[in-house]
Amino acid sequence: MHTSAAHSRGVGFERRLAWLGLALGLILDGRGAPGADALVANPEERQRIEQAIPTRAVAPPLQPRTLLIFDRNVGYGGHPSAKHAAYACTLMGQKTGAFATVISGDPEVFRRESLERFDAVFFNNNVGNLFTDAELRQNLVEFVTGGGGLLGVHGTTVAFTQWPGAREDWPEFGVMIGARGANHRENTEHVFIKLDDPDHPLNAVFGGQGWEFRDEFFRVGDPYSRNRVRVLFSIDTAKTDLRQGRAFGQLERADNDFALAWVRSYGRGRVFYCTIAHNPYVFWDRRMLEFYLGAIQFALGDLPAPTMPSAQLTPARRAQERLGWRLGLEAYTLHKLTFFEAIEKTAQLGLSYIGGLSFQKVSADLPKNFAPVLSDDELRTIRLKLDAAGLRLLTFYIQEIPGDEAECRKVFEFGRKLGIETFMTEPKLEALDTIERLANAYGINVALHNHDPKASPHYWSPAAILKVCAGRSPRLGAAADLGYWMRAGIDPVEGIRALKERLITLQMHDLHERSPSGHDVPWGTGQGRSAGIFQELQRLRLKPTMIGLEHSRDFDDNLAACAQSAAFFDRWTLAVAP
Repeated sequence: MHTSAAHSRGVGFERRLAWLGLALGLILDGRGAPGADALVANPEERQRIEQAIPTRAVAPPLQPRTLLIFDRNVGYGGHPSAKHAAYACTLMGQKTGAFATVISGDPEVFRRESLERFDAVFFNNNVGNLFTDAELRQNLVEFVTGGGGLLGVHGTTVAFTQWPGAREDWPEFGVMIGARGANHRENTEHVFIKLDDPDHPLNAVFGGQGWEFRDEFFRVGDPYSRNRVRVLFSIDTAKTDLRQGRAFGQLERADNDFALAWVRSYGRGRVFYCTIAHNPYVFWDRRMLEFYLGAIQFALGDLPAPTMPSAQLTPARRAQERLGWRLGLEAYTLHKLTFFEAIEKTAQLGLSYIGGLSFQKVSADLPKNFAPVLSDDELRTIRLKLDAAGLRLLTFYIQEIPGDEAECRKVFEFGRKLGIETFMTEPKLEALDTIERLANAYGINVALHNHDPKASPHYWSPAAILKVCAGRSPRLGAAADLGYWMRAGIDPVEGIRALKERLITLQMHDLHERSPSGHDVPWGTGQGRSAGIFQELQRLRLKPTMIGLEHSRDFDDNLAACAQSAAFFDRWTLAVAP
């Protein structure tokens, strides 16, 4: 920890941090965990949990993992089941070897130096305004957008609200977790549950079949939307008596959509929520425990699972998920508009992903360049705009990432706060050592972009990229602009074949002719071998950060051409996906 930071937070925090390090050491070394009777006093209930615990991980852990279980309520006595959940999760981690747990109710655990020790945070049935420190809240957002996991159950949909009354105090937390509200019927309501996504990895435990259960099932409200979250299962309204027992709050929804569990992405973060966690017996139900184990491993980063929102799923999108390909609009296509206008146009095209551009204005209300100089409040506005449109920002073009340590770090901090997966850039060669080190530290790829040989002498060709990347981290590679390749006489299929895994992201083009004067046409209608490019990607099993739809022509009226290219991509992926 930096000395200045330690002094600014005081000795009390240093002591807490020292305690946290000790707790982690104990658990990771396997010498102990929180006392069982301190979590679940009833020995019969402890035994039931112990007998139901899964003993095998759903997925092998890629590295040692640590889950923070946050145990705090404000203005509310707390759900007794939270102790059962904490005990069950701790045992699952121990018995499967998949993760260690740290249980804390101290908000200081959300200091950045502390959060860096964890792979995911589990908000364990938390109700009320858990902490108001703006720095801690920002730390949690950056932890998630930067690639951490976030889990919540039951009462977490009213975490960071003024309780009682659930008056909103932190809207972005509600957006991250996916919903707000705690309206329900009796805590033994009998509900029939349908699987909305039967083949989803987290639903594997249910064997493709719905089931019935008794618990306290929340009916959530805004910002819940199937355009934001991937619903795993929901109340089967055709089978369930929706008027049984007393009602607590407004239960009806105009769309009759009562989701009970979902996943989503927020930036690079993996988010999970399920309302089934009110009663202690949930945590000695074998099926629910295995479901929660899968959810934890998803949030920790060990169980790959798709998160594209339910409302955006089409047969073509499901085919692209199987291929591991994500089609997004490169903002340069609409660079004459603001980024917010580009977001709206991208959503109109039915796409789920977008790339950013450092010399594009953000919006009419924020007429600044979309660049690392923006404030945290301005970046929050951008995150919320993307989320409201159901879009993820995957890539970002910045002309040059500087080699100066402090200035380079500012760029990567910017990427962390927005959840950017890959920067596209053309830095000076002497900056690559610093860039490589920070790319590894932040987990953000750096794809070296090409213009023509004169403008990009070090990056213009696959051979040039391979030369500058030799011996470097796999996080460095190519942002292949196929239009410039073809104008320079490079066959795009041969170029991809040469790069292999060094192809990090793709700026896809088709040209009316393969010559220096070639101009963009819709994919599949020109001489750019569009189908052959996709065939080569498939043959090599490459999964670029984004297959970027960039149409660099007719900038005032190119949406129809973009739609034609997207339709070609959908048809092609439907035909070849496994």
